[in-house]
Amino acid sequence: MATVVIMPRQGQSVETCAIVGWKKKVGEKVSLGEVICEVETDKATFEVEATAEGTLLAIFHEAGANVPVLAPIAAIGKPGESVAGLDKAPPAEAAQAPAPPAQAPAPAAAAATSTAQAGGRPAASPRAKALAAARGIALDGIAGSGPGGRIIERDVAAAAGQPLTPAAMAAAAVRGAPAGATPTEGSGIGGRVRAADIAAAPAAAAGAKAARAPAPPTYTPGKVTEIKVTGVRKIVAERMLASLATTAQLTLNSSADARALLDLRRRFKESPEAMGLRDVTINDMVLFAVSRALAGHRDLNAHFSGDTIRQYDDVHLAFAADTPRGLMVPVVRSANTLGLRAIAQEAGRLIEACRGGGIKPDEMQGATFTITNLGGLGIESFTPVINPPQVAILGVSSILPRPVLAADGSASFVPHIGLSLTINHQVVDGAPGARFLQTLAGAIARFDVLLAQ
Repeated sequence: MATVVIMPRQGQSVETCAIVGWKKKVGEKVSLGEVICEVETDKATFEVEATAEGTLLAIFHEAGANVPVLAPIAAIGKPGESVAGLDKAPPAEAAQAPAPPAQAPAPAAAAATSTAQAGGRPAASPRAKALAAARGIALDGIAGSGPGGRIIERDVAAAAGQPLTPAAMAAAAVRGAPAGATPTEGSGIGGRVRAADIAAAPAAAAGAKAARAPAPPTYTPGKVTEIKVTGVRKIVAERMLASLATTAQLTLNSSADARALLDLRRRFKESPEAMGLRDVTINDMVLFAVSRALAGHRDLNAHFSGDTIRQYDDVHLAFAADTPRGLMVPVVRSANTLGLRAIAQEAGRLIEACRGGGIKPDEMQGATFTITNLGGLGIESFTPVINPPQVAILGVSSILPRPVLAADGSASFVPHIGLSLTINHQVVDGAPGARFLQTLAGAIARFDVLLAQ
């Protein structure tokens, strides 16, 4: 006959243990004393060893299950041997497995036990009483396995002949179901009663002395879609978490007069097609302005690794691109040496390569500074996250009218583009970051002059 492996007891106060993972699969050979699974309580993790030699015939509870102590968790025997019914053996039956001899209770404890039972009502825990009431079970005659012979929740479940899962026990106690209101067989492994079975049971039972209010409807989350985090999304998740965990990030917010940008954008759209300027965007113009502004702020056009800062003369400008595959950040090489039209053409090529899946790995590496633009989505201000080893990133927001005071004290509304600069405060102080924003805001406000230079 196959040998049942039970969930070992780990102290008198532990009623259930969770299975962390199985070390053996069904059909594999096991030796006496070999570890077959790991389980944990709320205090420790320990290993369960095989109690016989042979083949692992069945696993009654998968990883993650919360199993009462002394309940069957697996069966070991000869190949082809039947395991029918072994998983339904209640904990009380499984408790007959060999166990270290227990010391006889001290006289005082024995006297206390006798006193507790002499009054006709055996000593029982509150949860045991609640479960007994829910299952319609009398406590008289139930042998307690708790301290001093106290009846605990597991003893009531065993006496019911069909154990409830821990969650079902809790659900039965919370619902306060009358006798007979809980099912005798459930939908769990081996017919175990689960919390869902308790919820589905009738709210009222025969023999109730008073009518009960109908139970509230069971909550259901509706349609749920699970998405495995892989590919680009997984890389972005790991890098963003690492960025925030390893750098001291500080964000400075400002804005720049956008009238020159808007005027030039309008004129580019109206220009002859042969000039190749119709497709130049606001983002392209910001890329151009940043590539020029960084020339005087090399401390932001840099990398920081370990205890070394590397400042670059050339500006290898990365920009965030939203694609069906997720966020991608291609790089415009040596942007400080390119004109506006060349930057616009290269940025357009890189975006198409990202969206079409043809981007090359080296076209997304080696950036010295990054720009991310959410202005087209109506974002007024945000906190961009640095892409290490870079030390700064610029967030570009939407263009909105802002009040501006003239020299004579009068006010007018002028369109401004939002700018958010995040710096790694480990190597870049707030003042250099603010000075860069001032330089950039001036370049954007006088973009026509910047082009002439």
